[in-house]
Amino acid sequence: MQDELAQVLRHEVRYAAGDQAKAAVRIETWISEDLHSVHFAGLFGTDGRKLAGNLDVRIPELPLDGEVHRIGTQVAIAGRRLHEELWSAALALDDGSVVVVAHDTDEIDRAKATVIRALGLALVPTLAFSILGGVLLAGRARRRLASTEAAVAQVMRGDLRQRLPVGEAGDEFDRLARDVNGMLDEIERLMEEVRGVGDAVAHDLRTPLTRLRLRLERGRDQARDIEELRQAVDQGLIWIDQTLEMVTAVLRIGEIEHGRRCAAFGPVDLRLVVSEAAELFEPLADEKGITLVIGIGIGIQEGASAVRGDRSLIFEAVSNLLDNAIKFTPTGGRVGIGLAWRDGVAVVSVEDTGPGIAAGERAHVFKRFYRAERARQTEGNGLGLGLVAAIAKLHGFPLTVGDGPRGGCRFEMACLTAEHHPSVMG
Repeated sequence: MQDELAQVLRHEVRYAAGDQAKAAVRIETWISEDLHSVHFAGLFGTDGRKLAGNLDVRIPELPLDGEVHRIGTQVAIAGRRLHEELWSAALALDDGSVVVVAHDTDEIDRAKATVIRALGLALVPTLAFSILGGVLLAGRARRRLASTEAAVAQVMRGDLRQRLPVGEAGDEFDRLARDVNGMLDEIERLMEEVRGVGDAVAHDLRTPLTRLRLRLERGRDQARDIEELRQAVDQGLIWIDQTLEMVTAVLRIGEIEHGRRCAAFGPVDLRLVVSEAAELFEPLADEKGITLVIGIGIGIQEGASAVRGDRSLIFEAVSNLLDNAIKFTPTGGRVGIGLAWRDGVAVVSVEDTGPGIAAGERAHVFKRFYRAERARQTEGNGLGLGLVAAIAKLHGFPLTVGDGPRGGCRFEMACLTAEHHPSVMG
């Protein structure tokens, strides 16, 4: 309203001052169009004397710039002289006389007072509802925080089965609680795995250490000569070596799982790895009466099957799979090791005709020290496949186990080749 009034006053004062001869007439026209006694104007001579209009005195402090200013002055309304606040604009004519056009501020002041009163009246219920809403939201957040603190306290006391409460709103608290619960699930799984590994290590160490102690005691008490004592010591060294081998395997798995072998990564030709692993285990297969078959797919030439990784670790993983297959395949059986090209990915496979792995146990065979019931009578400590899984995870190679085409089971390790691996190409 104020901007619109200012625009009107600027227009009127310029219009009145545009023609010196008609200034008085235009001023009277501006006043006569007023029905509510809110228009004021005046034409004043060079000596300040009023020449026309309803303003008796020219306002001295009003600048002659044609812009609108709010200034108080005395005006005559209905025969009475009153002090009024006016929005006024003034311009000087060529002969030195001054044109002043003004408008009462009451309308704008009333509108301003109405708006302020309305805002003031609305402020009270707004604040009341805001405070009420804040109290309700704070109480809800406080209750959720209290339940979360209680659950965290249970976890801190060692109850890893405790989970944070998750509501149905799906807000930030719920998303955070779900993420924390996922973390707690993983921590619980790792703690159970650590607890299981500790129990398995203690169990597997107890047997060779007990045998060692009995053997040494028997050799000390019953040995009749140096040769018998040497035999007792040699047998004890064999059991010590088995124990050290198991401890070394556990440490090696931990080292691989923590990614401390990535510095040795480089291009590795899987064709050579598969061929060398088969050549290494061929005498063992012949000794046990097992047929070892090597299959390298068509189109996989030297250098075309390169992957990025640690060659010694990949060779160890393939060797452990092959050793595991030969170990559980009966005499007269068949073990196959192959390298195939599938959807742009090189796949190393090892299959056998042994007893196989039950579907319910396939999710556990890659855990450390896990041994299926049918495998407990076979020599070993359950770390071979755990080491394979750690190596495959380090390299990002998916590792799966399923039924073999001739019975038994089939292990597959899919590997991105150097051609499809940007770090190798770089």
